[in-house]
Amino acid sequence: MATNNLIKSIQNIMRTDAGISGDAQRIEQMVWMFFLKVYDAQEEVWEVTKEEGYTSIIPEQYRWRNWAVDHKDGKALTGDALLKFVNEGLFPALKELPIDEKTPRGKAIVKEVFSDLNQYMKNGVSLRQVVNVIDEIDFSDAEDRHTFGDIYEGILKDLQSAGNAGEFYTPRALTDFMVRTLKPQLGESFGDFTSGTGGFLTSALNYLKPQVHSTEDERKFQTSVIGQEWKPLPYLLSITNLLVHDIEAPNIKHCDSLGTKMSDFKESDKVKVIAMNPPYGGSTEASVKGNFPMDMRSSETADLFMVLIMYRLKKDGRAAVIVPDGFLFGIDGAKLAIKTKMLREFNLHTIIRLPGSIFSPYTSIATNILFFNNEKAPGSSAQYNTKETWFYRLDMPEGYKHFSKTKPMKLEHCKPIEDWWNDRKEIIVEEGDEKAKKFTAEELIALDCNFDQCKFPKDDEEVLPPAELLADYFKKRKALDHEIDRTLAEIQRILGIELNLDN
Repeated sequence: MATNNLIKSIQNIMRTDAGISGDAQRIEQMVWMFFLKVYDAQEEVWEVTKEEGYTSIIPEQYRWRNWAVDHKDGKALTGDALLKFVNEGLFPALKELPIDEKTPRGKAIVKEVFSDLNQYMKNGVSLRQVVNVIDEIDFSDAEDRHTFGDIYEGILKDLQSAGNAGEFYTPRALTDFMVRTLKPQLGESFGDFTSGTGGFLTSALNYLKPQVHSTEDERKFQTSVIGQEWKPLPYLLSITNLLVHDIEAPNIKHCDSLGTKMSDFKESDKVKVIAMNPPYGGSTEASVKGNFPMDMRSSETADLFMVLIMYRLKKDGRAAVIVPDGFLFGIDGAKLAIKTKMLREFNLHTIIRLPGSIFSPYTSIATNILFFNNEKAPGSSAQYNTKETWFYRLDMPEGYKHFSKTKPMKLEHCKPIEDWWNDRKEIIVEEGDEKAKKFTAEELIALDCNFDQCKFPKDDEEVLPPAELLADYFKKRKALDHEIDRTLAEIQRILGIELNLDN
């Protein structure tokens, strides 16, 4: 069955089931079945390749091959019998699998995945129909395995439109561009501590795969990516995503990555390459703030993730992080402390301003990519590891007024950044309109770490929804008030010197 037809077929079946009440439930229902089907295909490989023999952690009667496959002999479970089997047998059994610290990662993930999952369907006949459609995909076949990537993209885009769940999906073009720019190598650890559905991790795996030429390379490939995700549905999606990308034991932890004291991180907790799109716009509990240094305790999750990244980036490591505009022009104590730390202790070499509609229609909040390394830039002063920071504005491609569901961002739209990246020059479109410009660390400090440079002309700004517009207004007004206070203080200082001289 063609990819699009397969997804549509599943959607149409689920729409007739009274137990499914929205996109999020439909996706969760669909993906637990995909997981079991993918895991069963992986187990078939282990049964052949494991020299010491392989025993499944899943009880025999609950393995996909033993209950889901319809042999067309009239014996396949369906109707009430199937519902009872899944609700009273399968789910309880997988939620209660016996695991401990000695359980191999490839087995422990089954219990972890099902611990927070639910089965929503109420019509056993419809459930059988969905199972049959999913079973048509042969994950032992390379072409079908590749085709599932297209199916997965469709699921992720559906997830983006499922209310607040949209925070977990970053356009593939953006994850691929950021990974290509970071250039991860086999043997380097690649991390995303808010990994969502695994977009950055799979982009990294796709980049690393051509580097595999030996058994030792394959070993490095299997342990190359590290993720953390707090919410159950994206965690399930990310585990399945990595299984499909040939990772036998996905190293993604189901945990709150902000829940550890920064001072408790050891060298073994650090990674060489980080690419992330941290959630923004949310607030954090006081108990979580206590895990951070006093001067960097912020109410905004995006700020805290920036601190986390700095603590978990290895020496000489490199990072690319998506942040909202508010981080660039924010002047509250925590943001100033965080940005000052970046300039003093890291090499913040590039900030890319992104068009506001990249995440449209789900949000119009303008975003940016910060590229920085845990190193001292050659030629930097004694006080700063950053010598200079380049700002580059990515304008909308010709023929586009804005990105949308039907006209999403494509990798080719990042070509102007790549062309400029290797031949950096200041670009002044006209007076007052700077498209690319560099600032020294000292100049940025003198600007109170105002990183809101090379901004978009007002005519090109997106019209934000009312709530986002108000939030944006208050942040900018706060920044302007701070600038006025700073200017008045400077005037007072100058006048004070003059008065002293007159005396």
